[in-house]
Amino acid sequence: MEPGTARLLVPTPLSGPGPGPAETVLVAASPQLWLVDTTAYRVHAARHAPGTLDAQELARAAEFVRAADRDSYVCAHVALRRLLGAYLGMPAREVVVERAPCTHCDEPHGRPVLPGGALHFSLSHCTGISLLAFATAPVGVDVEELVLPQSIAETADVLHPREAAELAALPPGDRSLAFTRVWTRKEAYLKGLGVGLSENPAADYVGTGPVPAGLPGWSLTDALVPEGHCAAVALRDP
Repeated sequence: MEPGTARLLVPTPLSGPGPGPAETVLVAASPQLWLVDTTAYRVHAARHAPGTLDAQELARAAEFVRAADRDSYVCAHVALRRLLGAYLGMPAREVVVERAPCTHCDEPHGRPVLPGGALHFSLSHCTGISLLAFATAPVGVDVEELVLPQSIAETADVLHPREAAELAALPPGDRSLAFTRVWTRKEAYLKGLGVGLSENPAADYVGTGPVPAGLPGWSLTDALVPEGHCAAVALRDP
């Protein structure tokens, strides 16, 4: 690969009745990504949700007022349990998902984890799609719709000073893509750390250009997702 050339991770589409990762082995150096199209997966997810999701997840799904939000949640979590079950070789409903201790107070309301930590995962969803990552090391993933130009000025304080300067130097028509790209990188990294947006996203420089900047101890890579979206994956180095 030529210097300065972007490398994109390509997710595997997850279909309704199609095969999961039953014969796939996770490799430490590369996370596995799965892409869920809510429209294509909605019927399958709704049919299997009662026998796949746990009581807490079913109750959370029922709380959504908008059908689109409910469909997005159900599709993402049915897919997550289905994939976890396939990786672990057990029924999806029997997978135990716990909460890690909070990084600020040690109470059990941190990110979702599996007991023992042999398999790490991360989930992100926005209108219409979900992106899931699985790895043998801590991993974070984020997918977002392109941020509207008028919203960028309102959220400029989330950028590192170098990123803000890069964004300001771009033609106005290029800023939406650049901002969304840098934001997904930041959120993927913070999710991988297990701190989320409780930490200052402006503290670390990840770059607005086609190639993510390096972060000590982490590999940061953009992912190929449908047009109108950006996505990134952060994997802690072995």
